[in-house]
Amino acid sequence: MDTVTRRRFLIASGVTVAAGATTLGLRDLLDTAGDRDPAAKTLVLVTLYGGNDGLNTVIPYGDPALAAARPDFAYGEGELLDLGEGAGAGEALNPGLPGLHKLFGEGRLAIVRGVGYPKPSRSHFQSMDIWQTAQPDRPGTTGWLGRWLDGAGGDPRLAISFEPVLPPLLAGARSAGATVPGKLPSGVTPELLTRMGAPAAGESAAQARAAACFGDLARVRDLVSAPLESADDDSEAPATATGGAAPPLDQQLALVARCIEAGVATRVYSVSLGGFDLHADGKDAQKSLLAKLDKALSAFAARVAGKGVVTAVYSEFGRRVEANASDGTDHGTASNVFLLGDGVTGGLHGERPSLTDLDDGDLKFTTDFRNVYATLLRDVLTTDPGQVLDGWSTHLDGVLT
Repeated sequence: MDTVTRRRFLIASGVTVAAGATTLGLRDLLDTAGDRDPAAKTLVLVTLYGGNDGLNTVIPYGDPALAAARPDFAYGEGELLDLGEGAGAGEALNPGLPGLHKLFGEGRLAIVRGVGYPKPSRSHFQSMDIWQTAQPDRPGTTGWLGRWLDGAGGDPRLAISFEPVLPPLLAGARSAGATVPGKLPSGVTPELLTRMGAPAAGESAAQARAAACFGDLARVRDLVSAPLESADDDSEAPATATGGAAPPLDQQLALVARCIEAGVATRVYSVSLGGFDLHADGKDAQKSLLAKLDKALSAFAARVAGKGVVTAVYSEFGRRVEANASDGTDHGTASNVFLLGDGVTGGLHGERPSLTDLDDGDLKFTTDFRNVYATLLRDVLTTDPGQVLDGWSTHLDGVLT
């Protein structure tokens, strides 16, 4: 295959990544097996694109203001997954989350309520930029985990995404994380992959590196195919904030689990699930999406238990308190963050926002999301949060050990 044809194929396949990012094959990661401190923890970040409705995920069913604002969103008493007495009285998980409810009952799931930031934006893109840069006042050009990577030496294998395009959160000032293709392009055979991976004269080093990942995929196709074939037949590839399509979440997490089991050097993984922008008929559609999230997270949590893995789940914003005329919910502000894994102190954390003391119809945040990030940086990545979060060091008490 000539250089020009190969270059066009790479670009058409979405494998060539801009802005200095790296595209790796799974072999590149597996080659680092054992090349890490055995005591080092791993962070897995799950992004829910579209703005997940937090009030219909962790449901304050005991608050009469909820029924008044959302009369058609109520679940039957037997459907709700109650979170218990005490601080959790009158709160329940969505019926689509039985696996996470079990983890909560075992003290392995922490729910941080009312997470947001000052002067919130209801724009998907601006709010996601804020969450991924951790700079609410003025989002910059580097992601919070990209800045961590800068300080950790800049090796792209330390921060990996199984999404089609590198998310901004893994872009640093001097380095960037890497993407690992989790799915072969349509019509590509192992034989073609091997040819694509061969050196070619006249191409840049970046293109040669991107092409080589195809050869890596050919050599490890058995590793890739197992988790891909295990997914549900009706799984849909969700759209990401960059407009591409990611493999279903269970596939992404299966690949993450394989890398963790192999003991690779990677400390941070980014995966995603999209489709949460539900302005109409939101109740049933969200329950279906949450069921996919629940199945994937539950299986992943069981598989990596005891391996020093902490998983954080967030979305760019929650939803407005009052339902709209189409039985959906519109862009809102504060929501919940889920933390699960080794060292997590399960339970409800943070103050539950009021459903009546609102800001133009939206919840007032009670926990700054930078507190969550600072806790993850300090307790999972053993890094000074202030060096990554522009001097911010306030963290959550009693959530991680």
